[in-house]
Amino acid sequence: MKVRILTVGNKMPSWVQTGFDEYYKRIQPMLSTEIVEIAAAKRAKNPSDANLAQYREQEGQAILAAHNASSREQLWVLDVKGKMISTEGLADKLADGMQQGDDIALVIGGADGVSPEVLAKADAKLSLSALTLPHPLVRVVLMEQLYRAMSINNNHPYHRGN
Repeated sequence: MKVRILTVGNKMPSWVQTGFDEYYKRIQPMLSTEIVEIAAAKRAKNPSDANLAQYREQEGQAILAAHNASSREQLWVLDVKGKMISTEGLADKLADGMQQGDDIALVIGGADGVSPEVLAKADAKLSLSALTLPHPLVRVVLMEQLYRAMSINNNHPYHRGN
């Protein structure tokens, strides 16, 4: 199984890259992981609602183009309105995907959210938190949670859950 993180935006601060890289390095023996950066739409200084919809649409098309829909790659989208999932629940979902032989594309949308087209094609809509998190931080949190979930699945002592 392979997990690809499709994320809108690039040029992350060094602290984001450092945090992401730490968990990326740790997870590789347990789960092949790749990050695919998608360019954010160029934004106006004071965008209208129509502009925001256009940005989501443009980024959504790029996300769907990066998704390998012809293979057995599930599309999991991180969305504030998605299903709240625990670390143990994520571990179970990853284990199910591994049993089915599926790959996973995990989507971190742009600053203005994810397009309706991407949400419509999603196999799962998940939420990391009810809090609003900055997109750079989501990369680090997601990678750490993937590592923690795989630690659970591999009986590694990293996770100290209930």
